[in-house]
Amino acid sequence: MAQVTKDMIIADILAIDPGNAAILMAAGMHCIGCPASQGEALEEACAVHGMNVDEVLVQINDYLEKKAQNN
Repeated sequence: MAQVTKDMIIADILAIDPGNAAILMAAGMHCIGCPASQGEALEEACAVHGMNVDEVLVQINDYLEKKAQNN
């Protein structure tokens, strides 16, 4: 199972699983389709949007873990 970290860029997080886009958007990061955001690290993007990166990481990694268990 892939593990997402704070220093990973948004493009890599979406490449791991496109379902991560829904998590980011639900958390308030609506600009993930923007080319500029694709090169930002998750920690940077969360800071810009006033989001807690640790909470977002938990949501993403929980999603990936549950998906891996179901496959």
